[in-house]
Amino acid sequence: MWDERDVSEQSRVRQFEEAVLPHMDAAYNLARWLTRNDHNAEDLAQEAYLRAFKFFGSFHGTNARSWLLTIVRNTCYTWFRENRPQELTTSFDENIHSTEADPFDPEKLLLQSESAQLLKQALEDLPMEFREVLILRELEGLSYKEIAVIAGIPPGTVMSRLARARSRLKQHLTNLVNKER
Repeated sequence: MWDERDVSEQSRVRQFEEAVLPHMDAAYNLARWLTRNDHNAEDLAQEAYLRAFKFFGSFHGTNARSWLLTIVRNTCYTWFRENRPQELTTSFDENIHSTEADPFDPEKLLLQSESAQLLKQALEDLPMEFREVLILRELEGLSYKEIAVIAGIPPGTVMSRLARARSRLKQHLTNLVNKER
């Protein structure tokens, strides 16, 4: 027969899977942007999931995604402090643009690839605090309030960092495009 502890543990595992596992992609994406390395992102996302499971009993909210991304962010920052204190960076490999015409047009694919690479480079060159809020807002679609909770900063700071991040990104992209010519 089942022991009460076994049933309770099974219930905890099921609740964790239902609440947190749907956000695996977001966790990996954030770790990937922060580390700029697929292998490190996989390791850190896995470590964050283990931490999330360990402390799942302390989760009493309704937004498991924000809770998990906070753990991912903290796990990445801890890793940076221990392994690369001089480098706090972000990156991502997702193809952001889509074409409406022929998706197999070689010229369009090349231009799209070059644009995506320029955007990736520009994002990676931004200071960590700016990349982080841009990724959470633009790629993960989080609200200012959610970003504030994840980053541990006031919502007004989120808004000002986003404004400065967008401005720097625009300027950096302009500089990169001008260099390419």
